[in-house]
Amino acid sequence: MKEPNPSFLKRLEEAAKGTFWEYVGGKLERLSDEEVHVTLQAKRHHLNGIGILNGGVHASLLDNAMGIAAMAARPAEKVVTSALHLHYLAPVKLELIHVRAKVLHETRSMITTEGRLTGEDGRLCAYATASYRIFYSYSDKAGDRDGK
Repeated sequence: MKEPNPSFLKRLEEAAKGTFWEYVGGKLERLSDEEVHVTLQAKRHHLNGIGILNGGVHASLLDNAMGIAAMAARPAEKVVTSALHLHYLAPVKLELIHVRAKVLHETRSMITTEGRLTGEDGRLCAYATASYRIFYSYSDKAGDRDGK
C-alpha cells in the first residue's frame, strides 16, 4: 500500500457522506502504507438486546476498514467486497473500539485483507479476512475490465 495522496483522502471523505458508514459513526484515525486504523465510540444504539455490540456493527467496521485498505492499495480502481469471514471472539460493551486492517495479498483482479477489532483495553474481540474484487478503473468510462 502506498502513502495516500490528499485527493484520495478527500474522495474517501466525500464518498462517506450520507452513507451507512456516517450513520454508524466510524472514524478514520490513520491511513498509512502499512495499516488502516478506524475507531468507534460504542453507544447504546450500537448494542443488541443483551447489551453487547451488535454483530452487524462488528462486520460493518471490519468491512469498512479492510475496504479502505484495499482502496488505498489501488486508488485508481473501485473495489467491492466479494467475501467476508468474521470470527467473534469476545463481547464489546460501551467502550472505544479500535479496528486495524491491512492488505495481505494482491492480484490483478483481487485483494485479500485482514482486520482486527479490539476493545479499548487491547483485548481482541473479533478477527476477519475479506476479499475485494477490482471492479473498474475510475478512468475507464466504459465499465469494468470485463466489459460489463
